[in-house]
Amino acid sequence: MLPIELRIDRARRLLRMIEQDAPLLAARVAPLSLERQISVKSYADQLAARTRAEIEKLLKEQKFTAASPH
Repeated sequence: MLPIELRIDRARRLLRMIEQDAPLLAARVAPLSLERQISVKSYADQLAARTRAEIEKLLKEQKFTAASPH
């Protein structure tokens, strides 16, 4: 298993990529039907939300392991 710091870093990078890609995603899906555009954007939003939740969980885990005696 990867160290928690590396997992947090990877999750944060994924979230940044998703957020920075939003304008480009909109341009890429523009030729699609409105239904498909909504579906793609919804998936990206859900992925970002799950990634934020994962980061929060990892930060709590990191705080808990740092506070516990070894």
